[in-house]
Amino acid sequence: MSMLFWFVIAYWVVSVLIGLYAARNVHGTRDFAIAGRHLPFYMVVAVVFATWFGSEAVLGIPATFLEEGIGGIIADPFGASLCLILFGLFLAGPLYKMNLLTIGDFYKKRYGRTAETLTTLAIVVSYLGWVAAQITALGLVFNIVSDGAISQVQGMWIGSLTILVYTFVGGMWAVAITDLLQMTIIVLGMIYISTEISTMVGGVGVVVDHAIAAGKFDNFWPDMNLAGIIAFAAALMTMMFGSMPQQDVFQRAQSAKTLQYAKWGSVLGGSLYFCFAFIPMFLAYSATLIDPAMVEAQMSETGDPQMILPTLILTHAPLAAQILFFGALLSAIKSCASATLLAPSVTFTENILRPLRPDIPDHKLLMAMRWVTVIFTLLVTLYAINSDASIFEMVENAYQVTLVSAFIPLVFGIFWKRATNQGALAAIMLGAIVWIANLMFSPEDALLPPQFAGLLASLIGMIVGSLMPQFVKHDRTVHERLLEGKMAEVIPEGE
Repeated sequence: MSMLFWFVIAYWVVSVLIGLYAARNVHGTRDFAIAGRHLPFYMVVAVVFATWFGSEAVLGIPATFLEEGIGGIIADPFGASLCLILFGLFLAGPLYKMNLLTIGDFYKKRYGRTAETLTTLAIVVSYLGWVAAQITALGLVFNIVSDGAISQVQGMWIGSLTILVYTFVGGMWAVAITDLLQMTIIVLGMIYISTEISTMVGGVGVVVDHAIAAGKFDNFWPDMNLAGIIAFAAALMTMMFGSMPQQDVFQRAQSAKTLQYAKWGSVLGGSLYFCFAFIPMFLAYSATLIDPAMVEAQMSETGDPQMILPTLILTHAPLAAQILFFGALLSAIKSCASATLLAPSVTFTENILRPLRPDIPDHKLLMAMRWVTVIFTLLVTLYAINSDASIFEMVENAYQVTLVSAFIPLVFGIFWKRATNQGALAAIMLGAIVWIANLMFSPEDALLPPQFAGLLASLIGMIVGSLMPQFVKHDRTVHERLLEGKMAEVIPEGE
């Protein structure tokens, strides 16, 4: 095994031990799920940034940029970073005041048990693609640094099971403390590597000028016709809006020590993510100047564009840069994977299992959260092994289900006091039905992409369902009491 491999293994072991050390802070479900709402500002920024700077930022986005230009990455990083910024500015404050454990609790308090169950299931399902992308990347990294001694499938199992260990024990505290370390490694590693690569090509300006000449920045704005504008909007909204009703985004805001930390930690974390997401793109495009033959081979039908950046680092960078690159890559993947394993597990336990046993003691609920995390890890690893989608596609597609079913009820539930249980149920079901029908029966070149059609249907369902005569009972005072943080009083009628 190479020196690089042993450095990577040493870093992996140390980071896992740090995560296990964090378990000493976990004494109940609130510590496990939202770190007891004790995170200082710098840790809120770290967990927001590190959670979103995952495998798609280092491997998926650069590969897509090389293939499609800037028009191919509208969803991420543009939509993804805007999601965090807008969430911090408009949603983090109201949700923080409600003092909830999960995003599913919002739907329960605002709309009742049925809406809680439907949206929670949609949220949990949406995580399959995102977590699978991280596990796929882990397998890829272990395969590369071991020179093929560890297969990609073996690497997936090693990665997912070791991340499970500290997530199982330490929950959000383990995620937060390891994210702080991993954000540091990502930032320092990416800055150092970009400096090394920049000297090889003659400076950043040379790479940017070459990309401009190659037309990589020509297709950001859509064609000024209806089809082009709708396609652009659908790509942007998929992650910008579809990621908002997600437990990991909610969890980071709720873990903050104060409301201001919750708001501005999300804004700053999203802004940092946007800035640093361009560094891997710069590095990958530099390969077209440093080793054009390798890039051409990986861009062919028999190659893998996601391998361009790792191959460039392995073949042209010094050992120190290799160690920092793969340390940063593993940091990005681990932070994202641990967060996205924890979020759906906590949500499923709190909003699906707990209503079945409302009198369950807190220590037993904590154990249930941990074992649901185990089951979800096993399921998503099997899903990743059997999926042939690219990392970028896995992440982008993950949010369509929450976009069409959970986004409209969340925003209208906060900002429209006339939103009712009936309107929410209509929005959830109509959005999902229209989305699925379009996926199954619409042609690929349809004017309305499936997720855009589903979002419009959800919007119509919410407005019409709330304004028409109510067949589902709803307490009109729920909105005001929930926003005032009076949780104990908020029990929607008729559920």
